Amino acid sequence: MEKNLKIDVEARVERARSYFLAGYNCAQAVVMTFDDVMAMTPEMLARLASSYGGGMGRMREVCGTVSGMAMVASAISPASDPKNMEERKRNYALVQMFADSFRRENGDIVCRRLLGLEPVEERGET
Repeated sequence: MEKNLKIDVEARVERARSYFLAGYNCAQAVVMTFDDVMAMTPEMLARLASSYGGGMGRMREVCGTVSGMAMVASAISPASDPKNMEERKRNYALVQMFADSFRRENGDIVCRRLLGLEPVEERGET
């Protein structure tokens, strides 16, 4: 089972890379790769995620990849009932886990710092 997951992850990474190299932004590349999880066509997902590239509209804030991961988290662990705080907690925890993993691997989640346009802030261990 773990081997299949690894192959699936590798295939998704390659698919996201292909989308990005074709000109889609980081957020689009991520969410389009998860069209099966998102239950939408890649074209619909490209439209939905189009504004999240460049750190949200090229403002260089939160990386589009991280924004795309948060969108995927909404499909994996939805929180659609505003009165269901447990759903919301689970969703936010998943988003935070994705962001923490990305930060550990890449050093930050902010686009401009990832691109070297601003120094990465030093973070103390918590």
